Order: sequence, then C-alpha cells, then structure tokens
Amino acid sequence: MTRHSFEVTDSELLVDAPIISLRRDTVTMPGGGTAKREIVEHFGAVAVVALDDQNRIAMVEQYRHSVGARLWELPAGILDFAGEEPLTGAERELAEEAGLAADSWSLLTDIVTSPGFCEETVRIFLARDLREVERPEVSEEEADMNFSWVPFHEAVNAVMAGKIANSIALAGIMTAAEVVAGRHETRDIDTPFEFRPRSMPDRRQAQGIVPDMKQIR
Repeated sequence: MTRHSFEVTDSELLVDAPIISLRRDTVTMPGGGTAKREIVEHFGAVAVVALDDQNRIAMVEQYRHSVGARLWELPAGILDFAGEEPLTGAERELAEEAGLAADSWSLLTDIVTSPGFCEETVRIFLARDLREVERPEVSEEEADMNFSWVPFHEAVNAVMAGKIANSIALAGIMTAAEVVAGRHETRDIDTPFEFRPRSMPDRRQAQGIVPDMKQIR
C-alpha cells in the first residue's frame, strides 16, 4: 500500500511570542482534500534525572500557571540559545535549579510531549557522579522553586500514586527505574536528537535574534 505524503500547501504564523509561536498549516489529506492544522512551535527542551550515590533523585517543585498548581519536576529548561547543544543546556539547568554538576552523563530518552498539536520535544539525560556547585543568581520565577532530594524508590512510588503528574518527570523517572533495576541501558549522549524542533529556532536565527532567541521585539 502506498503511504500518503502529507504536504503543506500553505502556512500562516498566527502568534509569535517569546517562548512559543502558533502557526496554521494547510495539509493535504489522503482523501484528496486539505485540512487545517494549528501547531504550537517550540524551542525544544532538556531535563535531567540526577541520581546521587545514596540513590536519591534531585527534584524541584515549581508553580505552573497552566494548571494553577505546584508540580514536582526534574531540573529542566528550554533550548532557547542559538546552536546550543542539548548537553550544554542540561548542564546549565542542573546548576541553576539544583546547584549540581555531574561527571557522568548518558541519554535516557527523548519524548514528544503533545504530538497532536505541539512541536515540543524533550531530551532527558541521566546524570551521576554528582557534586555541588554554586548556583547562579535565580530568576524571579525560580525564586519560588523548592529543591529536594527524594529517595528514588519514593519518586517511583509517587509516579504510580499519581503524585507526580509532570509528563517529563514521569518519563524520566520510569526510564531511569529500568536502568537502575538493570533491565535496560542508557544511550550515548551523541545519539541524534531526531525530533528536535526547528521551525521557530530557524526562523528566529534567520531574523538575527541570537544568541537568546526569546528576545523578540
């Protein structure tokens, strides 16, 4: 059977905000017509499962206005600097949000968070051989962030009990659980980041909005 090629015949930028954009694509359908698809553009992001030698995981509690609640999450952040490597972003976020650096890094997984309408893809790393470092001056939002060391088995139990709802944290904790249990191995940090978003980063860089691609006028 010949598979249909979904081709974009028209694209309209509806909203251009600092950390997301919204566009509407017209896409060819298998039946011969076209359909409109609204897509949230994103920079992509990284997150870190940081495990210490006592088998504790570094976690942060952060207010998320979209759900009006504080959620337990992994240290994480968007790849908003032009050309930034995912590992570099992960190292920065681990230092900023947890005051930690790691000597051992590997890849747990890449997740597409909401493929029905959003380009956001997150690369989740496993960091071990941790050491404390000085945290940079925190932003206004991070000033309200709570950091905690959580026994890893308690984090797994919290996922299963529905107490950890952030999808990135859930994916990171459960894939790390497979590694900790010896059932699976991590991947190399140089594994291609296949679904890393390009639409908004490429457009912003073409417009000269570098290195910080959030700084639109």
